[in-house]
Amino acid sequence: MKENTKSPQTAKARPKAPAKSPRGTASHDAPYDTVAIVGAGLIGGSIGLALRERGLARHVIGIGRRAESLKLALDRGAVSRVTQNLAEGVADAQLIVVCTPVESIVEHVTAAAAACRAGALITDAGSTKRQIVNALSGRMPRGVRFVGGHPLAGGEQSGPLAARADLLIGKTVVLTPTSANTSADRRDAATFWLALGANVIEMSAAAHDRAVATTSHLPHLVAAAMAAATPQKLLPLAAGGWQDTTRVAAGDVDLWMQILRTNRADVLKSLGEFGKVVASFDSALRKNDDKKLAQLLRQAKRIRDAVGN
Repeated sequence: MKENTKSPQTAKARPKAPAKSPRGTASHDAPYDTVAIVGAGLIGGSIGLALRERGLARHVIGIGRRAESLKLALDRGAVSRVTQNLAEGVADAQLIVVCTPVESIVEHVTAAAAACRAGALITDAGSTKRQIVNALSGRMPRGVRFVGGHPLAGGEQSGPLAARADLLIGKTVVLTPTSANTSADRRDAATFWLALGANVIEMSAAAHDRAVATTSHLPHLVAAAMAAATPQKLLPLAAGGWQDTTRVAAGDVDLWMQILRTNRADVLKSLGEFGKVVASFDSALRKNDDKKLAQLLRQAKRIRDAVGN
């Protein structure tokens, strides 16, 4: 598979947002008749809420294995109908979004592709992309399209009760199309995420995994290490700085195990680079090198300030 080595491409044209419909009502001029969401948890539920509040789909089908979770998504208004039968749920869908844990995405995309209508577009919300894209290469039935996606949004809470209709507004969604995708595939995938209020960029799957190893996966490991290194007896003294820095360590352990397993090599490279910076701080402190210490702190502040709040 040919890798796209170009810099990330940002989608510049945002489609005109349709008039909002009250949650639970179907707009007859909605862009989509039926959207199926496989895994209606935090991300899937938030997508469903946004689709319904913005009047983007007449029917939003929630698909999952746990009846209890599906009922919560239905009660929240994130979906209009639920089913535990994936083939039944995707049968009439124009668009299918797979929001299951990363190690099960290939299985669910493959099953959805075998059961959906010709012309359907499938995308996903996996936090790593290389293994998914490589595993699905050449496996789509004729007329079924897959464009990998990763919404850079979420939180340490999980499940449909944590879902929010505004979760994706202003957030970045990375698409990882391949040479098998047409310009129409890429446009249609971007249009969907843009309609939810997100910003869209394109990268190769490999470039995506290298980048998020540093910007997402490494921060989780650092937060977890800091939390793990704090003795229980000191927790009454853990104020805002400790709490802010370790917040993401409260994320779902199984989910993060899957993310780290599927991006092991790139995470290890990022850990290595991080170790060099920590070593520089260690050296400056040991040598009483205030000039070097101040330089490191100023560099960190400059980078952090560039991101804003």
